[in-house]
Amino acid sequence: MDAFYAAVEQRDNPSLRGLPVIVAGKAENRGVVSAASYEARVFGVHSAMPTSQAKRLCPEGIFLPVRMDRYHEVSEQILALLTEFTPLVESLSLDESYLDVTGSEKLFGPPLKIAQEIKRRIYETTGLTASAGIAPNKFLAKIASDFKKPDGLVEIKPGEVEEFLQELPISKLGGVGKSTAEVLQSLGIFKVGQLANYPPALIEKKLGNFGLELVTLSRGQDDRPVTPQAEPKSISQEETFTPDLHHLAGMKKALLEQSERVGWELRKQRLKGYTVQLKVRYPDFSLVTRRATLPSPTDQGMVIYQTAIKLLDKTEALKKRARLLGVGVSNLRRPDAPEQLSLFHSHQKKGERSIAAVDRIWEKFGPHAIQRASLIEKKDDEEMRG
Repeated sequence: MDAFYAAVEQRDNPSLRGLPVIVAGKAENRGVVSAASYEARVFGVHSAMPTSQAKRLCPEGIFLPVRMDRYHEVSEQILALLTEFTPLVESLSLDESYLDVTGSEKLFGPPLKIAQEIKRRIYETTGLTASAGIAPNKFLAKIASDFKKPDGLVEIKPGEVEEFLQELPISKLGGVGKSTAEVLQSLGIFKVGQLANYPPALIEKKLGNFGLELVTLSRGQDDRPVTPQAEPKSISQEETFTPDLHHLAGMKKALLEQSERVGWELRKQRLKGYTVQLKVRYPDFSLVTRRATLPSPTDQGMVIYQTAIKLLDKTEALKKRARLLGVGVSNLRRPDAPEQLSLFHSHQKKGERSIAAVDRIWEKFGPHAIQRASLIEKKDDEEMRG
């Protein structure tokens, strides 16, 4: 999808069309840009940029908060449409998916026609534009989809792969960031075609196995299959604070809210997890993580929270302050898989029924409709956040 979050905002509010729209967290909370319309990109604004920097680059920009529930709703519309063409749909995020249409040609025609029809249907259904790339594998299709945004359509046929990659900037290879690009450029490699012809052993000396993977991609080779409905590996929440947290009360409140959200997301996706992880970033930007494995998997916010508090004791957050706190759950499984029952299983089931009632309220009215008293209680900012 093209500038998805910003495009949804412009569609929902037509008065924003043609204006620089920036969907981002608050600058005063060290927020970052989630999406920028193409009108905003002219000023150099892009995703993952600090909101404060975006405001300097584009002072006339229209800054809007993230409406994740709305973007999820539109994304589900698009995903439903994609699965009409093939069951082999692998969603990478709310706005990006791979489709394997190998078996769809007899029904819908050649790949180019399928892509054109998908783009038309998306626009007809949502009023939004999408860019599509058609190629023999995922790596090439991804590059092709980015090639002529917005509203682009590029096909790389098998016999055109080498020519297409020859003059492509090395930064277009997946995983090549600034530091990797500098290493490759120090070897005189600026184009993908140059990397394809470089001795792999020399690249391996500089970049290890990752370097060999880049050489393989530079030659247009990628055997990864399209894997539909990949299970999430973890679910997490985190927040950056201004000013830094240095009181235990403030840290507890932040972790409780995050734990409740993680629990809710686990239950929505019908998942439970064995491992709770705490992330703490100190004011000097150093990052520490602590993990604990539970005796049985959970999707309950209070269990996650109580574990996170124990992990907090194993950090120096109170001594150094916390710039960022985050809670996550991994080692996930489906609730219907067999598990060892605890001695307090019946009491646990009663608690789960109570949580299910809260979930129904959240689903209908949002997470702020009903909360624990400690999250509603107003506390002085100096006491909570230092």
